[in-house]
Amino acid sequence: MQDSYRHKGLRLNLVKVLEKKGIRDRAVLKAIEYIPRHYFLDKAFEEWAYRDVAFPIDSGQTISQPYTVARQTELLEVKSGDKILEIGTGSGYQACVLHFMKAKVYTIERQENLFLKTYNFLRNIGFSGIRTLYGDGYKGLPRFAPFDKIIVTAGADSVPDALLAQLKIGGWMVIPVGNDENKTMLKIKRLSENQFSRESFGNYKFVPFLQGTASN
Repeated sequence: MQDSYRHKGLRLNLVKVLEKKGIRDRAVLKAIEYIPRHYFLDKAFEEWAYRDVAFPIDSGQTISQPYTVARQTELLEVKSGDKILEIGTGSGYQACVLHFMKAKVYTIERQENLFLKTYNFLRNIGFSGIRTLYGDGYKGLPRFAPFDKIIVTAGADSVPDALLAQLKIGGWMVIPVGNDENKTMLKIKRLSENQFSRESFGNYKFVPFLQGTASN
């Protein structure tokens, strides 16, 4: 894989686009600038890598729009050493952004073929420190809980109780939730064993958050 001066220039332009759209977290912008997003798309579609749009990948999934990745990451308020659970590995791009920001990343993917492809791909591009697992995102990863932060990269109809239970007290989750195609981005903070607060941050489109696993 090649990461040319042209690619780096395109990433700089993308960072400028994200800044104009309101992304302020310098660590997020630095991750976007550093990570070669074109690696995560088939070479035939490389020209789409640095446009601020979502793009289809395998198994009916998408690589999220760069602005959405940046906004969700900014809302997470990532700190070095944070233990973060990502629901919906997809291409692995979001997980790489978190890993670059020095988080301890655990990511789960329900599509077996996509999981296998991404698991191997992340190791090939030098991101072997990301814990990539196959399973049902609705159940989270109880054996590795609790987590400082949880990020869900698919649109949910409601917030799974299992994920709330896996948050540390004082931690928070960023998840798009709603009953139609447009989901409201929520930031849910765990205040105590049984108390949570919620803030809303606009509407977004995502692939649906489905229960169970799929092997094809």
